This record gives sequence, structure tokens and C-alpha cells, in this order.
Amino acid sequence: MLISLIPRQNLHHSLSLSSILLLHRHFCTSSKLHSKYSFIPPPSIPPQNPNHNPSQNPNHKPSRNPDFRTKKPPYRPPSSLETVDKPLQSKLPFDFRYSYTESNPSVKPIGLREPKYSPFGPGRLSREWTGVCAPVKSPKVRSVDGEVEDDSKLEERRRVIREKLLGDPLTDAERKILVDKCQRSKTKRQVNLGRDGLTHNMLNDIHNHWKESDAEAIRIKCMGVPTVDMKNICTQLEDKTYGKIIHRNGGHLVLYRGRNYKPKKRPFIPLMLWKPQEPVYPRLIKTTIEGLSIEETKQMRKRGLAVPALTKLARNGYYGNLVAMVRDAFIVEELVRIDCTGLDKSDRTKLGVKLRDLVPCIPVTFMKEQIVVWRGPSYQPVEDDFYRTERQSFGKSVDDLVWGS
Repeated sequence: MLISLIPRQNLHHSLSLSSILLLHRHFCTSSKLHSKYSFIPPPSIPPQNPNHNPSQNPNHKPSRNPDFRTKKPPYRPPSSLETVDKPLQSKLPFDFRYSYTESNPSVKPIGLREPKYSPFGPGRLSREWTGVCAPVKSPKVRSVDGEVEDDSKLEERRRVIREKLLGDPLTDAERKILVDKCQRSKTKRQVNLGRDGLTHNMLNDIHNHWKESDAEAIRIKCMGVPTVDMKNICTQLEDKTYGKIIHRNGGHLVLYRGRNYKPKKRPFIPLMLWKPQEPVYPRLIKTTIEGLSIEETKQMRKRGLAVPALTKLARNGYYGNLVAMVRDAFIVEELVRIDCTGLDKSDRTKLGVKLRDLVPCIPVTFMKEQIVVWRGPSYQPVEDDFYRTERQSFGKSVDDLVWGS
């Protein structure tokens, strides 16, 4: 017996009443020790009723478990299989596309890679997904009584909404303060615009930054293929967010939300639950170049891969000067090769499309991670106001601003 091993003179000091109760519970609950040693509790320990329920005692207070914590239900993102009673409606007066800078509404696809399945989820959006976009106007023919807004009314609505949100123009001092707040040394708020360009869900990210009281402007960092056409990026940002770009330094932009912007009245932007499959477009590189024979096309591709590279593009870099470099090279050279080692195949294709439309030129080949373009038989240098300056403050007295890049 454990109790008999303790000397009698130290029994009072060694075992208190609480310890004796614990020993009693231990021996009573263990059937092996009770049957083997025949332990009988002393008269000082009251017998324990196994059917006794302490919660029936009105004076009983249940002990609180310190390890008990009320757990929040885990976050569950919206599922594409869930349908709502009423489809979500958005009053934004433009077509919903996955990317607004990397897609051209005037170019029609020749086919679809999969059936028309809305990236917003089945039955979750009031607009129909056409495989390319969710148009603000229904593509179906309506009855005579059906009201359909024309393009002029949509453009007018967007212009009125944007002017109402922007309010009075910023002064030079206000613009300087906002640009200074958006420097890297002052804030970490930034939206990255990558290879997919200005995507639909990125609009919601910009409005989430604008809802803070101290975030009247947001810094946007542009990288990759979209930076070839910075004018398109600036135009689409101002058109889709109703904001205004107040500063630009290379691929870094500062987008201002406007004087009358109210976060509680922000437009509702339904989120895309996944990236839609890109449709099938006509081939960019054809078997023979227009106006040349098969042998002449082969010789031109062989010569193009042998000419010195004009430049080497870095992955996710800034390509804002690429079009100007190709235009200058066409003054003295017929073929231009651009080294794209390390870039994805889709990036090379997008670069070829942009160079074809902006230079303009004729893509020859994308082999061996290179882009070879030909100026064509009758090339004329193009001079236009397409380019913004590399560093533009959109004001007169803030040209001396130092951008923390």
C-alpha cells in the first residue's frame, strides 16, 4: 500500500485531505489495483457515489477549461457550383473581360477552345458570357419594346460618372503631396500589373485600397508585356476605375481616386472565380509572308536569326522603349531580332502582336526564343505622339519630384 509506506509521524504533513481524495479516486477508478490490494478507504474519506451528478447541485459551478476556445468557422470561398436565387447585377457601363489591356474588342476569334462557361459561375451574373466577354448589352435580339442602350449613351454615362467622382482638378501642391505619399519609403500599398495586364479582378483590388481614408492615391507597378503600350494601360485604368493618373515614372503609376469618391458607394464588381480559356485566333506566323515565295520566306527567316540582337528582354521587365528602338533600327536595317531567352511562348506571341500593330512591321519567326520582324517592302518611318515621356508628373511645378524606385 502506498499509504502504509509513509511514516506515521510524517503522514499528517505529507498527505493532505485533497491528496488523499486524489489517491482514493485513483485507486477506485483502477479496477486492477482495487481488486488486487483490496483497498478500503478510511472513515475520514466520504464514500463516493458513482451515480452522483455534480451538475444537479444548485451550488455547483462547473470548472472552465482554459484550453477551450471558440473556433471561427473556416473561410470558404464562393464555389462555382453554388447558384443564387437572383443573378448578381452590376451597373458598370462596360463589357466585362478577363483582361482589358491584352484583349482587343475589334479582333474576333475564329473559334472557342471549350463550351461557353461563365467564369463568374453558372447563373451568378445577369450578363451572358459570350466566350470572350460579358457584354453590358444583351447579344440576343430583343422585342421592339425592349430598351437597349447604344454605345453613345454608355460613353456618356461613363463620362458623367467620372467627372462627378473626380471633382475639381488638383492643384500642384495637392498633386505633389499625393505623389510623395505613394513613394516606397512612405507606404507599402501597391498593385502589381503583370503579364495579364489590367484584369477584371484587379479593379476590385484598386477599390479595396481606395477605401482607406489615407489612401486617396495608389501606386501601380507595371511589368512585362503590357508595358510595351503604356498609353493603353493609362487609358484603360482611367476608363475602368474612373480615377486619374497624376504621376508616371517608367512603369510606376500613381492613380488618384477623385475628390468625391465615397467608399460606401463604390461600384459593385462581381469577381471572376477562375481564368477563362482563351479563344482561338488566326495564326500570327503564316507559312509564307505575303508577297514572298516559300524559298524567299525561308531565306529571310534564316537571315533574321543570324543578325545581331537589337536588345535582350528580361523576364517581367519594363519594355516601354521597345517600339521606339525597333522604329529607329528599321531606318538602317531591314530585319530586327529581339532576344527573348527565358520568356514564355505566350509572351513572345503577345509581343509580336503589339509590335505588328504599333511599329508597324511584319513578324517573321518566333523560333529559338527569338522575335524576328521585317519592316516590309515599303516602310515609312512613323512619327506620332504615341509615347508619353518616361517621367511625367501631369503638372508644371512638380517636374522636380524625386521618385523612390
